[in-house]
Amino acid sequence: MNSHPDGKVTSVVVAGLGGQGVLTASEIVAVVAFRAGLDVKKSEIHGMSQRGGSVTSDVRFGPRVFSPMTPAGEADFVVALAADQADGVRGLLRAGGCLITPSAIDEKALRSKKSLNVALLGALSARLAFSEQAWLDAIRAVLPPKFHAVGLEAFLAGRKGNAC
Repeated sequence: MNSHPDGKVTSVVVAGLGGQGVLTASEIVAVVAFRAGLDVKKSEIHGMSQRGGSVTSDVRFGPRVFSPMTPAGEADFVVALAADQADGVRGLLRAGGCLITPSAIDEKALRSKKSLNVALLGALSARLAFSEQAWLDAIRAVLPPKFHAVGLEAFLAGRKGNAC
């Protein structure tokens, strides 16, 4: 149950700035894939995240994954939580890969700008073979209960987004 029907590994890179929810977003992707019975590997590069610097997290899943790091030119999806981060990670995309940026979301539809990370996962979810319910369950599992309503609402708004 991944985006590659032939059983290949799917690679998702989430990129943004410290405090934007890069690690939370990548954890949600990892939980969805793991609960679907796939082998999942995840890695994170924090850099100067505590000072608003760049943060990236790779999530790779499939029948068997050997490395958590996505080689340059092999990411199926790059989710950039900040438009200015897209250029720095564009080189990770494979030919025909999908770059998802904040422009895919109508931010006016979000109750909180802090939920943009989950909204962009909504846009990503429309490109992967996991059920909407699997995503909603993973969001509930990862986010603290006080953020469930805002997160779920943002995710559903993001599924209506226009990505790739």
